[in-house]
Amino acid sequence: MNILLLNWQDPLNPRAGGAEIHLREVFGRLRARGHIVTWLASGWRGAPALAEIDGIEIHRTGARYTFGAAAAAYFRSRLADRPFDVVVEALNKVPLYTPLWCPAPIVLLVHHLFGTTAFDQAPIPLAALTWIQERPLARVYAGRPVQAISRSTADDLVRRGIDAARVEVIRPGVDLEFFRPASSPCRTIDPTFLYIGRLQRYKRVDLILDAFAGVRDRFGMARLVVAGRGDQMAALRSHAAALRITDAVDFRGFVTEEEKRRLFRTSWANVFVSPKEGWGITNLEAAACGTASIASDSPGLRESVLDGRTGLLVRHGDVAALALAMGRLASDPGLTEDLGKGALEFARSLSWDRTADATEAHLAGVARDRTAKHR
Repeated sequence: MNILLLNWQDPLNPRAGGAEIHLREVFGRLRARGHIVTWLASGWRGAPALAEIDGIEIHRTGARYTFGAAAAAYFRSRLADRPFDVVVEALNKVPLYTPLWCPAPIVLLVHHLFGTTAFDQAPIPLAALTWIQERPLARVYAGRPVQAISRSTADDLVRRGIDAARVEVIRPGVDLEFFRPASSPCRTIDPTFLYIGRLQRYKRVDLILDAFAGVRDRFGMARLVVAGRGDQMAALRSHAAALRITDAVDFRGFVTEEEKRRLFRTSWANVFVSPKEGWGITNLEAAACGTASIASDSPGLRESVLDGRTGLLVRHGDVAALALAMGRLASDPGLTEDLGKGALEFARSLSWDRTADATEAHLAGVARDRTAKHR
């Protein structure tokens, strides 16, 4: 197949996150299987207009907040003459409304929809614009096939008017070759909890700090590692200082993939408490390393963490419940190990090859349908 992938960022973008990991893992595999993949994304200061990664040809146009407007014009001028069998629009932040300007068969791939949670992250004007742009999804994409990365996202789409029969749920995977348990036990002696990801307001890392303050009162040797970067770094450092837990919280900033794996292996639990996610890829990366997660019982996260089997779920925003869950593991190393074993078993059922297989089959079906209609 000749595939065009539209996503507002590519894997080399300094702001790339879980969505870009997902797309690279899947479409990199499709490229390795002989399919042609072209990726159209936004640029950033100093970024070349053209690049290549894993055999995928990357085109960049516009910037972080102008890609939506620039994508259609770039397609018409540079890509419209290519014989794409299928165009995959990854709805990562706001829709591109590809059915309005692209004649090729379109598949909408949805990680998650913001809805009102946009107001938890962005300034009100930008959040309102995001909310408004999601409103016409059912009308613009009527009749188009849709891929959702979780049941939660699929249900959200159906509530917005998307035909349930047209939504295919294809879960993300995890790199089981890289993320795997250490060859010998290496968990820290003292209870250590980990948050790893972007430091943005809607991720609610402040709730983890609040809960950890209570855990620290009970378990004086407990530690919290916060790895990642983002515009909330200074605010979170100040919050830790106000809670008087600075000596027990290690803000690591950016970490390499190797260091991330080491942190997953050595921590007692990964902690992820945002109000809404498409899936929660770090929960699976931790699980593949044999480490459980404590997460909010919120859309997406409740599918990447199985309560009582691969980790613990708590009501979102309930700091006391979060502290209690962290305390349960801090006081019971046996439970920590049992949940870690369950997490590893779960992760091993979710390989990227499986995700690529399902994606390839779905896209091939769309391409065949188009061919049949034009005979």
